[in-house]
This record gives sequence, C-alpha cells and structure tokens, in this order.
Amino acid sequence: MFASNTRNLMRSSFLQRCKSTLVLAEHNNEALNPITLNTISAAKKIGGDVTVLVAGTKCGPASEALAKVEGVTKVLVAENAAFKGFTAESLTPLVLAAQSQFKFTHILAGASAFGKNVLPRVAAKLDVSPISEIIDIKSEDTFVRTIYAGNAILTLKSKDAVKVITVRGTNFPPAAVSGGSGAVEQAPAGDYASSLSEFVSQELTKSDRPELSGAKVIISGGRGLKSGDNFKLLYDLADKFGAAVGASRAAVDAGFVPNDLQIGQTGKIVAPDLYIAVGISGAIQHLAGMKDSKTIVAINKDPEAPIFQVADIGIVADLFKAVPELTGKL
Repeated sequence: MFASNTRNLMRSSFLQRCKSTLVLAEHNNEALNPITLNTISAAKKIGGDVTVLVAGTKCGPASEALAKVEGVTKVLVAENAAFKGFTAESLTPLVLAAQSQFKFTHILAGASAFGKNVLPRVAAKLDVSPISEIIDIKSEDTFVRTIYAGNAILTLKSKDAVKVITVRGTNFPPAAVSGGSGAVEQAPAGDYASSLSEFVSQELTKSDRPELSGAKVIISGGRGLKSGDNFKLLYDLADKFGAAVGASRAAVDAGFVPNDLQIGQTGKIVAPDLYIAVGISGAIQHLAGMKDSKTIVAINKDPEAPIFQVADIGIVADLFKAVPELTGKL
C-alpha cells in the first residue's frame, strides 16, 4: 500500500514538473489586447511554466510588457515581415516550430477572432482535437465550456498529449501587469512567409468609446429601436456613463449598426460591471454573450420579454421615453 502511494505521489510530482503552457499573445505590435492577460491567468491555473509567444513586425514594446506580467516564465519573440497582419498561415508554422523545440503540454489563446483563426489550424497540424472557449479549468486535462448557446455546461477530459485551447477571457481575471521577471528569448528562426495568403490591408473603425470586450459599462440596443438613427439615444446615454455601445444580432441583421457591435453567441462575449439592454427581447443567442455581466438592466415595453428573466433590474416602459428621461437625470 505504501509503495503504491509513493508511486502515485512521485507520478503527480513528475507531471507537475512536466506541465508547460504556450500562450499566443494578441497585440498590435505596441500594446497587448486585454484578452492576452486573461489567457495568461488561465495558463497559470493549469500550472507549470508559462511561456508567451509574441510574433509581429516590430513587437518590442509588447514583448517588454509581457516580460513584466506576473506568472510569465519566458517570452519568445519573433519579428518578421511574414507576420504582418497576423495571418494564421504564417503564425501556424511558428507555433509548430516552438512546440517542436519546447514540447509544451498546453497551447492557449484567447477566444477572439485571432485565437479562433490560428488555433484550429495548429490543432489540425498536431492531429489533436481543439478545445474551444473554456470557462473554467478543473485540472491539467479537464476543462469546462458551455454548449447549446450557454444553456448547458460541459466538463470534458482531453486525452490528447497536447491540449490546444481557446479561453473565454471574461471568465478569467487579467494577470497583473507588474511583478513578473520573465526571460526574453528569440523564437525559433525560419522562413514563415506563406504562399497561400498575403495580408494586403485592413480598415479599422476608430472610436473614442471603450472596446466592447473590455468595457466596464455597455449599453446595447435591439430591434426595438426600429432604426439605426435611433441608436443616437444610446450614444447619448453612453456618453454619460463613458460606456461602450453594443447591439443584438437582430439589430445588426436589420442594418441598424455594423456587425462589430454584435453581442451574443455569434458576436462578442462580454461581462461588464453594468449591462443595459434597450429594446432587446432576450433571444438565447444574445443571452449567451452577456449573461455573465455583474448587473443587468433591461428596458422593454413587453413585460413577457425573456430578457427580464436574467435582468437584475427590469423597467417595463417605452424605450423612447425611458432612455431620454434616464439620460436627462444623469
């Protein structure tokens, strides 16, 4: 009995020493995307060493910032013109080269457009099953994620030698940006230019408002606003709060606002301190994107609207009267 227990303890200690995680940093060469810090927290929860891979054209500032993040053991830096635009076709060979050299047990990225683009390709090349959008970690091989538009929680155990995982940032706190002393090293060298695709350009919408993914207060509008012009009601209210503005899929599909404002299962997943839903009925796919908000306020003239089932505060009123009145009192 004692010999068996000793073997189990030795095995547990051995596995603890062998665990190591690679986190793909999301950045714009100068500043980190906040979801990277949430992903590092998830990596710390797995245990073992945490290495962050930073790839870009001139990513010195991003790599220096990551070296100071608490819990980061090492930062691998890859600067190459091939990484312009951060395409999956150029980044995947780099991740595979790092994996071949360092033998990571876990490869993580945020569940953003970036992570969802790169990691499935990496998983396919490694011949493992990707694990998408986890919301919790039970152990080094057991993870929790939502299914059926957030209506059910699945706990899964992966038997793959390498776990390739995207992380829902709203379910993990951001890692502290100070207190760390990670070593900065060069990533494996190679020719990472892709013949399959080429980054040409991108046009980014510029706004003085906070990004939806990191906003503390979000005001969202639905089809009840009736037109895109009426979203001005929400923008005026958002100015009072310093808030971001979002929308339901119905509002986006109706052409009221661009799709980068969409919140829900097929849009952005958010969890602000305050979420104000205006003229949103509360379809399942929308609730999946915002139900983890700390406080939810719903304004809708239909008292039977499903949004009231998850709301902390419900206001049954005509939004065209309630919203201007609320704005005027702030």
